[in-house]
Amino acid sequence: MLKIRNVIRRRCLFSVRYFRPYQNSCNLSYIPTTVLSRIDIFSNHSKIKLPFIISSNMAATWSMGPGTLEVPLSLFATNRRRLANKLKSGQIVVLQGGEDVNHYDTDVQYVFRQEAYFTWVCGVREPGCYFALDVSTGKSYLFVPRLPEEYEVWMGKLHACSDFKNIYAVDEVYYVDEIKDVLKSLMPETLLTLSGPNTDSGLTAREAIFNGIDEFNVDNESLFPIIAELRVIKTPEEIAVMRYVCKVSSDAHKQVMLYAKPGRMEYQCESIFLDHCYRVGGCRHVSYTCICGSGHNAATLHYGHAGTPNSKIIVDGDICLFDMGGNYAGYAADITCSFPANGKFTEDQKLIYEAVLFARDAVIREAKPGVFWHEMHLTANRAMLAHLKRGGLLQGDIEEMIRNGVNGILQPHGLGHLLGLDVHDVGGYLPNCPPRMTGPLAKLRTARQLLAGMVLTVEPGCYFIPRLLDSARNNPEQSRFFNWHRVERFIGFGGVRIEDDVLITDDGVENLTFVPRTVQEIEEFMSNGSNFNKELKFNV
Repeated sequence: MLKIRNVIRRRCLFSVRYFRPYQNSCNLSYIPTTVLSRIDIFSNHSKIKLPFIISSNMAATWSMGPGTLEVPLSLFATNRRRLANKLKSGQIVVLQGGEDVNHYDTDVQYVFRQEAYFTWVCGVREPGCYFALDVSTGKSYLFVPRLPEEYEVWMGKLHACSDFKNIYAVDEVYYVDEIKDVLKSLMPETLLTLSGPNTDSGLTAREAIFNGIDEFNVDNESLFPIIAELRVIKTPEEIAVMRYVCKVSSDAHKQVMLYAKPGRMEYQCESIFLDHCYRVGGCRHVSYTCICGSGHNAATLHYGHAGTPNSKIIVDGDICLFDMGGNYAGYAADITCSFPANGKFTEDQKLIYEAVLFARDAVIREAKPGVFWHEMHLTANRAMLAHLKRGGLLQGDIEEMIRNGVNGILQPHGLGHLLGLDVHDVGGYLPNCPPRMTGPLAKLRTARQLLAGMVLTVEPGCYFIPRLLDSARNNPEQSRFFNWHRVERFIGFGGVRIEDDVLITDDGVENLTFVPRTVQEIEEFMSNGSNFNKELKFNV
């Protein structure tokens, strides 16, 4: 194929809506009735009154087109105000966005996805850009690449700086090669650049670098903990986007449940999810590699990687564990559904599934501001172990099981994680937050106290992983808690995970996930495709 290297995609892939007072957040008149009958996620959109005045030709919202959520650009302006309020006059924040990445030595590029901090502060979707925020004035500055005119032949009409100003509702737009002179003219005392560790990946956030930056006083330490902490607590506008992407993803999971059956391939189920998220919800991306494990593959926590690309045939008697989440405007969903491939739970499947559901329910009941996340993890573990003990798989005292690590044999991962612009969102271990614990609890992605406005996953699981079971059998301190003659029939069973995305509210949680969860709900839904609806709000 013909290709120009290192260019910005300018073809209009998105819909930009211009400001009309009290415009409804989604115009349904363009959507065919057949689509409306399949998905109800748009019916409860509220009218949005933007809290600031913008010029008549400046975009007020962004969406992927009719029927998809219109994201107010005030979301990013609000984030900028929150950031400026935490900083000092005389400081200017400078962030560098993501770059196009080629497939090795070829001229083919990966589909671009913007760096998350850059998205948070301005919502800019193109690669190769910089952004600056003048704390003294609150003014925002976007710097875009200066492209040769011949790029227009390949990429469509090139935007002028004035176009970018209108599209992203920023105060000023210049070219990247002007960044030093523009920043010099603002006479900052300090440039704040981003540099800090991601405690999930161990990688460091990309620090802005440009020709001439050494002529400024640069502070690359102060910004990271401030902006990361701001990302932990979601604004009402961010929450509205996350409600949307979680509902789109929930409906996609429901479509998969109706499609999956013995004889189908795991990857075919993945394709149903991808199709629904994009075709119906406008989610061009998913938030991570889809995990579609059936049978014994359901015991592989990150199944679906390049070596095992969801390539098994689903057979009768399999339990399916499908972990998939869409992504809209950069915001992630992360949902796992477990269900029997043939639509009917066996007694063994029901035992394990309800043990995990019991754990999920315990967390949903007890999670609220002020509770520590590690306490929720142990609450889930106790609930699951108690249910398995009642089912005859385990024996002995629950607290002794936990002290001896039995919970880690059956659930070798933490209860969940923060969720936002990254699927494993930032802020788990920041300064002035509880440090990572030792021992089995070291695997938790955060040990923080819950706060209103956090969005997290709640994802207890129970897996029969041969390597871990062999280890427990050979460890007298763990082996004594297992009824091995009963456990052995679960070798090859796989596992069950139930993962919901929840918002911490002032007095509890709001579950953003809308899928069948009880055994009865799942069996009824898979048998007749019954309409499974719960109350849903998209209010901004």
